[in-house]
Amino acid sequence: MLKNLCRILIGLTLFSCGKEPVPKPKGDLRLEYPTPKYLRFDSPCNYSFDYSDFSRVENAKENCWYYINYPKMKAKVFITYFPIKNDFQLHVKESEKMVYEHTIKASSIDTKSFQYPEKKVYGNFYELKGQTASNIQFYVTDSTRHFVTGNLYFNSRPRPDSLAPAVDYVKKDLLHLIDSFEWKK
Repeated sequence: MLKNLCRILIGLTLFSCGKEPVPKPKGDLRLEYPTPKYLRFDSPCNYSFDYSDFSRVENAKENCWYYINYPKMKAKVFITYFPIKNDFQLHVKESEKMVYEHTIKASSIDTKSFQYPEKKVYGNFYELKGQTASNIQFYVTDSTRHFVTGNLYFNSRPRPDSLAPAVDYVKKDLLHLIDSFEWKK
């Protein structure tokens, strides 16, 4: 009987010495997007550009305005076109006003100017950091006849850490869009 009691005690000590259960730490969601292949968009409104096959170009309500829709990211880039009629400076000021309205929430605004004189493509690219409604804005112009703006919006709350991978992906697409932008003759 003593032997059975010893065996039971030894068995209980061996099997009862397991580790305490520990909850698993929360993991971060890793978002990966496909390598883009670019398609050509020819607008009937005097311009063309390349856009990612991960998105699609859709007509907006206004003539010559479009959405570049990223349905899996719940993101849209609003593309607007304005003919210049002796009001070039007004369009530039309005575009900059749209950017700087976000200074209340933006932690910083990085501005990059670009020029492609051989294509008569000029403009600014704005990257807004922080909890802003729009993360990227830009305008493209030939400075005499045409003015195009672009604004990136996500259909979600502005959470910079969560949106960072998607913003980086769309940023590369928009930089390619600008590099490939051309005015029609």
